[in-house]
Amino acid sequence: MIVIPVKEGENIERALKRFKRKFEKTGVVKELRVRQAFMKPSVERRAEVNKAIYIENLQRQDD
Repeated sequence: MIVIPVKEGENIERALKRFKRKFEKTGVVKELRVRQAFMKPSVERRAEVNKAIYIENLQRQDD
């Protein structure tokens, strides 16, 4: 559970912004979207490999 202590005199919108940031870092929404549709392990692995290849190519371009 996420706990956001609100300091005295602090703007509620600022506290809400902190909450949203913390909630996003937990990755709950991202995991929920992934679980909505089943992905075969072979397809998952292929996507992982393609992502790794893409990142490697980006790093080579920087060098």
